[in-house]
Amino acid sequence: MQSTPEPVARLVEELAKLPGIGPKSAQRLTFHLLRLPAEASRSLAEAIVRMKEAVVFCSNCWNIADKDPCAVCRSETRDRSMICVVEEPLDVLALERTREYKGLYHVLHGAINPVEGVGPDDLKLRELERRLNDDVKEIILATNPNVEGEATAMYVARMVEPHNIKVSRLARGLPIGGDLEYADEVTLARAIEGRRPM
Repeated sequence: MQSTPEPVARLVEELAKLPGIGPKSAQRLTFHLLRLPAEASRSLAEAIVRMKEAVVFCSNCWNIADKDPCAVCRSETRDRSMICVVEEPLDVLALERTREYKGLYHVLHGAINPVEGVGPDDLKLRELERRLNDDVKEIILATNPNVEGEATAMYVARMVEPHNIKVSRLARGLPIGGDLEYADEVTLARAIEGRRPM
C-alpha cells in the first residue's frame, strides 16, 4: 500500500481542522490544490498570510477591520444611539447586507455555553459595558435564536438594565414563502408575539 507523502498528509490534517470540513472534504481540497498551477496555490497561500497580517479587531466594537477603529465606528453617518449586539463578525456582514440597520455594532465573539466551557468572562461583555454612556439609547440583541444565544441575550439585558437603556430583540417568526402548516410551534408562537400592525 502506497503511503501519502508527508506534505499532502499535513495539508489534509490542517484543512480538516476548519469548520465544516471533514476528512473527506479535506482530502478533496488538498488534491484540488495539488492539481492547481503553482501560481494559483501561491496566490491562495499569500492571501491567507496577508489576511492574518492585515486584519485587526476594532478596539471599539470588536468587529474585524483593516484599520482600527473600523469603518462603521469611524463613520459620521451612523446612528450612535443604537448598538446592535451580535455573536460573530459574520453576523455583522449579514445585517449590513440588509442595508436597513444604520447604528453601531458590538461583536461578542461567541455566546454563553457552559457545556463548552464558555462563560461571560470569555466574551467581549466588559468591553460592551464600557460603551454604555449617555449617547446610547438602545441596545438591540441580535444573538442566535438557540439556547446559547437566548442565554447570552438575557445576560446582556440584565447587564444593561441599570444603565436605563432600552433593550430590544430582533423579531422572529415565519420566513417569506413559508407555509403555516410546516412551521413549528415555537416559530409560530414567536410570530404571534412579534406581530405588528399592517
